[in-house]
Amino acid sequence: MNGQSGGDGDSQAPNPEFYRRVFETLPDAIVADPVVSDDVHDLLAANSDRLSLGASVRSTADIRDAPFDPDWCSIAPSRFGTVRSLLETIEYCAEQDISMYGGGQCELCVGRGHIQLLASLFYPDGPNDVAPRAYNKPTIRADLISSPLEPPEAPTGMEWKQLEFE
Repeated sequence: MNGQSGGDGDSQAPNPEFYRRVFETLPDAIVADPVVSDDVHDLLAANSDRLSLGASVRSTADIRDAPFDPDWCSIAPSRFGTVRSLLETIEYCAEQDISMYGGGQCELCVGRGHIQLLASLFYPDGPNDVAPRAYNKPTIRADLISSPLEPPEAPTGMEWKQLEFE
């Protein structure tokens, strides 16, 4: 569930009943970017261990300025602007014991490789949404790798590339 995805059609208004049903019905679900308002504040606070930041995170300042202390952060490299800001945020999350997972904004080609490399290096056991490109083909081969992604043995730049899985 994503409350602040920014107009891509899956954003949710702060609805206390909806949040309550999500927390009760899906006990292991992480709620990404909830919209915080007076009518949902207490419910969100009671479930703070299941809240994640993502769409709003472009730097460590965005995490520090968040309306709640997150236990989770979705790292989408395309949002950060610079590699430095991205890596500073990953380091900050690690220092603050904020669990991370890979996500993105439908990256393909080299951008997909970036999110896969980062996931394999920094949060391989997170609930990553960074499947190799071959998983998006009409027919999925039986020999495709599964989670967690292993870091490449000989990476080039910020690329996670396993030719046999493209």
